[in-house]
Amino acid sequence: MSDQQLRIVVLSGGISHERDVSLRSGRRVADSLAEHGVKVELRDPDARLLAALRADRPDVIWPALHGASGEDGALRGLLEFLGIPFVGSHADAARLAWDKPIAKIIVGRAGVATPRSITLPRDAFRELGADAVFEAIADELPVPLVVKPAQGGSAQGVTIVEDRANLPRAMVDAYTYGDVALVEQQITGTEIAVGIIDTGDGPVALPAVEIEPLSGVYSFEARYNAGETRFYVPARIAPEVADAAAQAALTAHRALGLRHLSRVDLIVDGAGTPWFLEANVLPGLTETSLLPQALEAAGHDLGWVYQALAEAAIRDNA
Repeated sequence: MSDQQLRIVVLSGGISHERDVSLRSGRRVADSLAEHGVKVELRDPDARLLAALRADRPDVIWPALHGASGEDGALRGLLEFLGIPFVGSHADAARLAWDKPIAKIIVGRAGVATPRSITLPRDAFRELGADAVFEAIADELPVPLVVKPAQGGSAQGVTIVEDRANLPRAMVDAYTYGDVALVEQQITGTEIAVGIIDTGDGPVALPAVEIEPLSGVYSFEARYNAGETRFYVPARIAPEVADAAAQAALTAHRALGLRHLSRVDLIVDGAGTPWFLEANVLPGLTETSLLPQALEAAGHDLGWVYQALAEAAIRDNA
């Protein structure tokens, strides 16, 4: 299929907490594809979307929807039902990765280290008593802890708890974004992200990106405001550690059944062991995002990669 024949609809925006980030990602993807002569339509999903896609089917959908809008599997399931090719993981795999506690179980069973944790629905505090639950957590998981929503991204609702007295507030913040929270032991070390791409010849790990937020915490602001985080590509880790991190990321990608692209977030401890934190089926693609940095460090042209992924999606749907 030639560039002039290929017609791609890029979806961005949506109604999740990450709408603004999605709009930025979608614009970057659309611009990169357009520079390669591809016919691109940038579209914000709404009540007219499905009817429009059924009436005038594009060659492929390029979802750039972050948060629940694009990563919980619902939209992907509808596109599969309609038989419209799209870039990224199938609905079932997206659901697994979207649920952080489930993803930790699957990846842990595949042999990758993941921090000790407990998953707590909001109702557990009502049924078992808040004081008893907090006491059990404090006895079994010493601080520092990381508290996060079980579903979601961009570090929204995430708190690092260094004093057990602050745990209740952290739980409240996490529950702002969902009814289930994950309480995880914090691993001290180097925070890295390993991007995975597969344009048809099997998944390949990109150079690890090391993340050094100036504030000490890789918050929402540190992720998307230029100048608030230093990035090192490739990460400043020993070659054998980089290889271990790449293998851990590939194992997670395969264990979760992901497709086309993903980003696996890891912490490398002082002994050089990579610890799995989470996998993202639609990594950020903004000007400060990690996957584009890794692609460029590997010598890839962004537009070429985004087009190759679109063409892979068409082949996979044939």
